[in-house]
Amino acid sequence: MINRICLLCFLLGVAFSASAQSDSLPPPNILWIVSEDNSPLIGAYGDTFAITPNIDRLATEGVLYENAFASAPVCAPARSTLITGMYANALGTQHMRSANAIPDFVKFFPRYLREAGYYCTNNVKKDYNTFDQEEAWDESSNKATYRNRPAGKPFFSIFNFTTSHESSIHEPLQRLVHDPEEVPIPPYHPRTEEMKHDWAQYYDRVTMMDAQVGKVLQDLEARGLADNTIVFYYSDHGGVLGRSKRFLFESGLRVPLVIRFPEKYKHLAPGEAGSRTDRLVTFVDFAPTVLSLVGVPVPDYMQGQAFLGEQEQAPNEYAFAFRGRMDEVYDMARSVRDKRFRYTRNYMPHRIYGQYLGYLWRAPSMASWEAAYRAGELNEAQSAFWEPKPSEELYDVTQDPHNVRNLADDPRYEADLQRLRAAEAAWVRRIRDAGFMPEAEMMARAQKKGTTIYELMQPPGLPLERIIETAELASMSDVANLNEFIIRLSDDEAAVRYWAATGCAILGDQAKPAQQALEKHLDDPSPSVAVASAEALYYLGETDKPLRALTRVLENGEAMARVHAVNVLKLMGEDARPALEAAQAIVERAKPEDETHNKGYDIRAARNLIEQLETPGR
Repeated sequence: MINRICLLCFLLGVAFSASAQSDSLPPPNILWIVSEDNSPLIGAYGDTFAITPNIDRLATEGVLYENAFASAPVCAPARSTLITGMYANALGTQHMRSANAIPDFVKFFPRYLREAGYYCTNNVKKDYNTFDQEEAWDESSNKATYRNRPAGKPFFSIFNFTTSHESSIHEPLQRLVHDPEEVPIPPYHPRTEEMKHDWAQYYDRVTMMDAQVGKVLQDLEARGLADNTIVFYYSDHGGVLGRSKRFLFESGLRVPLVIRFPEKYKHLAPGEAGSRTDRLVTFVDFAPTVLSLVGVPVPDYMQGQAFLGEQEQAPNEYAFAFRGRMDEVYDMARSVRDKRFRYTRNYMPHRIYGQYLGYLWRAPSMASWEAAYRAGELNEAQSAFWEPKPSEELYDVTQDPHNVRNLADDPRYEADLQRLRAAEAAWVRRIRDAGFMPEAEMMARAQKKGTTIYELMQPPGLPLERIIETAELASMSDVANLNEFIIRLSDDEAAVRYWAATGCAILGDQAKPAQQALEKHLDDPSPSVAVASAEALYYLGETDKPLRALTRVLENGEAMARVHAVNVLKLMGEDARPALEAAQAIVERAKPEDETHNKGYDIRAARNLIEQLETPGR
């Protein structure tokens, strides 16, 4: 008994000593090193083809996260989530470079650090998909650095490296370090000459990025700051060749994350130096985690959970992700990941993964992949990108890391399918997902009411449950739901009518009994409903009436409604030719300022349509 009491006293003494030591420590510096567009193609993650000595060394000194995920597979929506601690699809910033306003109470999290006495710098990319909050930073420029802080101030500094961005493979290099003939290629890609070269060139760029990481770490050491600084290295999403960036697969969402804790702050680490953790973390968790590490209270509105520090929460059971419009191309899907499975619900399964997107097609590998498909040279896994999507996808990532074997229809996995489907359904309702409102509709409605999209989605007001339920019915491509779609085409809520029309489009020629109801909505007050109805009618064999409706939207609709209309016209192929003049008018009346960073997607879409109609085989 006495021994037990002594042991208890000893343990309490150790705990008290550690607590006292942590209380006496100065707040740690936090350094983020962020690369662009790369999956864990890193030696420390087991990629033997990668040359990444600096990140590998960082992993031996820190903790490697095996299950870290971006919340979106593209930069701006992912960064919107990072900087706010809220899902972009809750804020209405889920579409690529939408620049929609967010509520005043949502602050970029470095602002809280500044208020707590930190010197905050960002070098250099922001791209937060909403209006900037310049007060979040002491410095934000290509010269911003912790070196400029006043003496004695702790810092939070970000260094963003664009070296591995997808643009780095747009121009083929003649001399490469990595051998194209030896480069590993995932099973969904064919080994075309262009594909091999793009992959090898991309590995070269990852090596160059790794050298930049090394220089930042060396500078930190040289200035005597390493012992006081917690270092994060991660990528802003996966990438970079086709079917990674922009897509809800492991290749688009799983990111490398390594965090190094100095000796004096090792009590904050989840493990010893050189260890690994399988804890699920996503970008929505990063803001609360940094605040927790430095002792700043996490605001109640943040939707993420701290995974380190005094405010650490229980581990996530699931990691959620979203996809909306990518540049000028519309699609919508939501995904949920646990430690074994990835589940994805495709709300627009009739749209192929491989919709033509101008920027993506700048990579030589994309055109070669498409040409190989058209020539009938691909196997099933390589062809799937160019064919209609399943309504649901389920992958056992432990056995199928490249996500090529869909288990959604396998009865052996029915329980997991039901569990993950329910988790996705509960999540979109919990966060009041703005993506279920068509983009043009939600923007017009928020502007008319003088509010933000986030506030528009809050109760009372929208019949969100009915909207989401209609979208779920639509996505399942089940003709048994057709009568319900016909009923809901008369709903007072435009978003319900939109999803009912989309459900008819997904059913294709099985939606014939809805033809009369759809025709009534070709001049719907909501352009989004008119476009969706036109698409459904085209699949029923009508051409003239849908064309007239789509042309009206091109001539009179708001920019994002025009993008939506062009997306449908592109699907119509040669039948869209009568709308060519309206598309040309969009391009001809464009001004240089119309194609700035956050604008001009209707112009891009119109150019794509013109190119498609004027280029044989495109």
